[in-house]
Amino acid sequence: MHRSLPETSPWDGLVSQDVAVVDENFLQLERELGLLLRRAQASSTALSRRVHPDLEPSAYVLLAHIVATPGVRASDLATFIGVGRGTISRQLSRLSALGLVSRRPDPEDFRGQLLDLTDEGHKRFEAAQAARRAYLHTALASWSQDDVDGLALQLARLNADLAEVRRTDDTAD
Repeated sequence: MHRSLPETSPWDGLVSQDVAVVDENFLQLERELGLLLRRAQASSTALSRRVHPDLEPSAYVLLAHIVATPGVRASDLATFIGVGRGTISRQLSRLSALGLVSRRPDPEDFRGQLLDLTDEGHKRFEAAQAARRAYLHTALASWSQDDVDGLALQLARLNADLAEVRRTDDTAD
């Protein structure tokens, strides 16, 4: 995948020492994001085990999105997560087999399925979510509410921008 560079850049007009500072900032950002992602992966593994001992770590995000959007189409879930339909189908089959997700036909599309958590899925997900929130409360106990809100806003912005770049790259292929 090759993405052409824009003709103008927010870095236009910077002198070399400014570019070095920007590069160092992005290097630090890359380091911190890498560490955060490694810790998040380890946390997701532990969290998924709280939901069900046989649950894969990546499935927690699927459950969270189904909780947030009851009756979501499987194809829309795949798009949101950024995986193909085959991958989402396999993951949903596993979640159904574990008794966490129910599927029903989509009345608007005979090929589609609408997803919901089962009662057991809700119970287990809510317990895991409560444990995750307690962990975050403990980890961020010294932060002000404004700091927590600011982090949440910046992470939402980062996620939106990363999703947009991915969409742009996917359409350029």
